[in-house]
Amino acid sequence: MTTTTPRTLISAMQVTLDGYVLGPEGDADSFGSWADGLELLPPVDAFVLGGGMFPGYEQFWGAILDDPSAASAMLGRDPSPREVAYARVAAETPHLVLSTTLTQTSWPTASIVRDIEEIRGLRQQPGKAVYVVGGPGLVTSLITAGLLDELRLILHPVAAGAAGDGMALFGGLVERQALELVSAEPMGSGRVNLAYRFRAGDPTG
Repeated sequence: MTTTTPRTLISAMQVTLDGYVLGPEGDADSFGSWADGLELLPPVDAFVLGGGMFPGYEQFWGAILDDPSAASAMLGRDPSPREVAYARVAAETPHLVLSTTLTQTSWPTASIVRDIEEIRGLRQQPGKAVYVVGGPGLVTSLITAGLLDELRLILHPVAAGAAGDGMALFGGLVERQALELVSAEPMGSGRVNLAYRFRAGDPTG
């Protein structure tokens, strides 16, 4: 009997030293480009997003290719080559958007799914790794459901403190999770790239 090895679901996010990630309306001055996360991943052939972040994601990355002047206005600068490259990859890669409220999308490769079990089904299909773009609520839900295999972080030398924008990466997590450190790579400007693997069947360590 032929068995299929589950695909790897990997989230790549940017985070402050005290664990804050920034939402679509947050101040991203202390972070690099949101395109940076894709560089932390192996080849992927599907993206997964939560419904909360998708409308802004769709508007921004679509504008980079279709309306560069609008994208420049959002950024306050011209899109970087890295952001243009991300937009091109995203435009060609299927996106699954987990949402109970969204009813439609103009993103040509996006489809809306209503239940996290559809993400579980995606994981069982043959293919490459899956990029879990975010946001934090989706990441927490996938961890709780035992569906997130790896977490890759760009850790910035910034402490948001009580005035932190957005929300804590693990703010919605109920149970303690044990992770295994796979790699730690110091980068420029005090940043560190971290890769963790969730310990299967061992939520508490």
